[in-house]
Amino acid sequence: MRIRLDLAAKQEIHQAALFYEDCREGLGQEFVDSVESAFEQIQQHPTLWRILKGRFRRYLLQRFPYGIIYAVEGKVIYIAAVMHLKRKPGYWVSRGKA
Repeated sequence: MRIRLDLAAKQEIHQAALFYEDCREGLGQEFVDSVESAFEQIQQHPTLWRILKGRFRRYLLQRFPYGIIYAVEGKVIYIAAVMHLKRKPGYWVSRGKA
């Protein structure tokens, strides 16, 4: 299965990485590594994580307060959001139409 990221999800990863890098040198890359590891796990077991809303599932990062919101669409895993868990829940729902 291949991963397809919503443009907004790409921006969320980039912004979070910049934030963490400002907190401590190297932490931004650790965040990116954590997200990439999550993508690999989702590819290996796409239906393992709980359904959040409709066709969307959520994978929780271990070290960072982020969730990856995704849907399985045939042979593609659509990443709708990489969301901070304490901010604006549900803001990503409109991306589900993409």
